[in-house]
Amino acid sequence: MKRIAIITNFNIYEKANAAIAVAERLADYGATVLLASINKDRIFRMHKSRKEYVYLALEELYREAEAIVVLGGDGSLLDAARRASPFGKPLLGINMGRLGFMSELEMNELDALQKLVTDEFTLDRRAMLHITVKTESGGTRAESFALNDAVISNGSVARIVDLELSAGGMPVTAYRADGVIVSTPTGSTAYSMSAGGPVIDPHLGCFCVTPICSHSLTARPIIFRDDTVLSIKNTCQREKMLYLTVDGRVNFEIYRGDSVTITRSSTSTALIRFTESGFYNRLKNKMNSYD
Repeated sequence: MKRIAIITNFNIYEKANAAIAVAERLADYGATVLLASINKDRIFRMHKSRKEYVYLALEELYREAEAIVVLGGDGSLLDAARRASPFGKPLLGINMGRLGFMSELEMNELDALQKLVTDEFTLDRRAMLHITVKTESGGTRAESFALNDAVISNGSVARIVDLELSAGGMPVTAYRADGVIVSTPTGSTAYSMSAGGPVIDPHLGCFCVTPICSHSLTARPIIFRDDTVLSIKNTCQREKMLYLTVDGRVNFEIYRGDSVTITRSSTSTALIRFTESGFYNRLKNKMNSYD
């Protein structure tokens, strides 16, 4: 990999300095470093620009890079995954958040960046969701992709809503709950797990539907094959609209009668790995930091 992009929030002092440290390592290893043009003035004011740095518009950066280094937490990686997956570009996460479950490196492990330049890594491919919001008349209101999950809820107000779940056009169940989470196996260790959903190996071909605080004694998480077409309809009479949140970052309005259709996306996310530590070993090490 010779053309490597760096993504982070340069408005945060700690992340800006960390990004420059990564950029300098990559340039020293012989890479061309791609940076967002909106950060050019900031980098020049820091007196840290180098001839190996190329400044591009954000979308062009994702298109032109061979690999993308993301400094931040899991939220930053999720945002980058939605942008990178249509171009098929792999991501390397450097943790600057709390858990950093999907990240491969910490800031004290930057020596490993040489392996990125010399292609000494493997790709951990993760399935994504394709999400479509359809009106009651069948029109498409919005589309998006998710690496972790799609959540339908009442937004910031904790109030019970009514939803109907169908699979392959056949009714499955109705929920009276605070909401519903549809997660990929990657997203099973995020919000879904907190709501009582199962931990799923990220390479299994499935989706998990997990109700949030269901007002029922029988509502439980349900796992579907990933070739299933899921549909969740807003049947709530009390609320004018609900909200669809994609990967905790993007929101869409869901009006009464609207449906959210979820399928496996034709694109996927490729995470760069330098070691074969295994999913469950990573899970144990990361989660133990909270025990």
